[in-house]
This record gives sequence, C-alpha cells and structure tokens, in this order.
Amino acid sequence: MTVRKIIRIDEEKCDGCGQCEIACAEGAIKVIDGKAKLISETYCDGLGACIGECPQGAITIEEREAEPFDKEAVEKHLKEKETAERHTVEELPCGCPSSTSRTIERCELQDAKGSVPSGLKSEISSTLRNWPVQIHLIPPKAPYLDGAHLLVAADCVPFAFADFHRKLLAFKTLIVGCPKLDNADFYRKKIAQIIIQNDIKAIDVAYMEVPCCFGLVHLVHESLKESGKDIPLRLIKVGIEGDILEIIEAEKGGDI
Repeated sequence: MTVRKIIRIDEEKCDGCGQCEIACAEGAIKVIDGKAKLISETYCDGLGACIGECPQGAITIEEREAEPFDKEAVEKHLKEKETAERHTVEELPCGCPSSTSRTIERCELQDAKGSVPSGLKSEISSTLRNWPVQIHLIPPKAPYLDGAHLLVAADCVPFAFADFHRKLLAFKTLIVGCPKLDNADFYRKKIAQIIIQNDIKAIDVAYMEVPCCFGLVHLVHESLKESGKDIPLRLIKVGIEGDILEIIEAEKGGDI
C-alpha cells in the first residue's frame, strides 16, 4: 500500500448513468446495482479522466493509502474483458432462430406519412424491417445495415412512446439496448463497427429523459468519432409520460 491519488465515488450523488464507465479507459469503474463502483484500486491511475463525464459531480480525486496502479494488470483486465464480450456475442447465435439475421419484407400498407387504409383503422401495423434488433445480437455486416437510416433506441422508448412505429421507426433499421444495464463500452465498439463497415445514411438516437439514458447519446457520439465519418445525427428525447420532449439536429460530424 502507498499513499497516492485515486478517485472517490459519492454514491449518494451517483445516479448510475454510466458515463464514467465509458470514460474510464482502464476499465476501473463499473455500474453495479445502479451505482458506479471502483472495481479495483490497481486499475485506477488517479488522473481523473472520468470526473468531467459525471453530470452529478459524484467523482472526486482524493489522496489516501491505496494499492499501486498496475499497468500490466490493466492490460490483462481489458484483454479479458474484450475476450469475454466477444465470446458472448459469438456464442449467442448457435443456430438459434432468435438471432438469425433477417430482412422483413412488408406489404406497403402505410404511405410515407404512416397513414393506414380505412379498412385497417382498428389495427396498428408494425414497421419493423430487421431482425434481430438487440445490439448484442446484430452482426456488424448484417445485410439490412448497408445503406440504412439507423434508429438507435433505448429499450424503454417503445414502451413509453405509443406511436413509436409510425413516427420513429418507419423506414428505418432498428437497434436497441440499455446503456445502464448493459456494457456501454461494448455498445460503443459494436456501433462503431456497424458505422465503419456499412454505408449508414443517417442516425437517429431515441432515448428517455432519465439521466442514465443520455449515456446512449454519448456512446453513439463516441462511436461516430471513432469511425471518422460525417453522418447526420438526430437526437430524440422521450418523456416518461409518453411525449417527445425535444428533437435536436446535431452538427456535422455528430457534434453534440
């Protein structure tokens, strides 16, 4: 043990948004049970790159006795983490129909404005055009991704926004996930690969108004930066009462 600088997380202030987990290049922070945790003192370099990413001001630097920062341990940790994530994705399909890539062909029952013919007014038609939709399951080179207008949606959005299919999803390719409950860094890497390996025409990000959900916007922005591409980016904030609170057209290059 040695006296050195290391981060301190105030769990009273932490709302579990996960932005610090994304910002920590050493993988020293993980959101567990809705709170950010320092998983190992040896992974924290004490430089505080995560501090500026915390919207609640829950992270500070303190000087105390702590295990020394171990660069080799960090490299091993990150390699094991990457391997585990890759195996998770590779092992999931296993020939299972639920994860087989499919483009869904639909009869054009709706016009470009989403109007439904009079004989079907009692029904709500699905506009989903691809399968699977979970970020973890989508192959980066799935055929429905090339030339797509991508809708990246937090998985609570379709439950909150009743007109999701007609107003947000129609004519787009959908990928969904939860930045709070799932591995945000894995999401960032997967979305970056999707953007790099395909001709994505535009990206919409639909997220909930709760603070932790903004992490989805952040990781899509980071994925765009990593890809080096200039793709139109639109941010759609949905309220928990089911209304659209804000729509923002991001600047060229996805700046937010």
